Amino acid sequence: PSQQDFQLWLDKTIPLFQPQAEVTIRIVDEKESHALNHEYRGKDKPTNVLSFPFEAPPGMEIDLLGDLIICRQVVEKEAIEQNKPLLAHWAHMVVHGSLHLLGYDHIEDDEAEEMESLETEIMQGMGYEDPYIAEKE
Repeated sequence: PSQQDFQLWLDKTIPLFQPQAEVTIRIVDEKESHALNHEYRGKDKPTNVLSFPFEAPPGMEIDLLGDLIICRQVVEKEAIEQNKPLLAHWAHMVVHGSLHLLGYDHIEDDEAEEMESLETEIMQGMGYEDPYIAEKE
C-alpha cells in the first residue's frame, strides 16, 4: 500500500474517536514479527498486526496514539487464505490495529462483537466488504 492508502485508512478511523492523533506504522518481516509477538504477547509465531499504545509521561501533552507493526508476509498469506483483496486486508489491519490503540480489544466475546462491528462499519464506510463476512456465513 502507498503512504496515501495508510493515511486514508487512519483518517477514516481515528477521528471517529478523537480529534487528532499521530500513529507510526512499521512494516516488518516474519522474523521480526515473530520476535515481537513472542516478547510482548508470549506467542511463538508471527502475527498480522501488533499495536503498541503510547503512554505519555505525566504533564506531557502529545498527540501520539502509538505504533502499529504490520507483517507484510502474514497479511499477504491471510488475504490469499481468506480469499480477500490484498488492499482490503491491509486496510482492515490498519483499522483493527488503530482500534486497539484506541483501547478496544477482543478478548471477551462482548468486546469482540463490539470491535468487529466497528471494524465492519469503518471498512464498509470506505467501500470495502465486511472483513468478517466469511466467518458469518
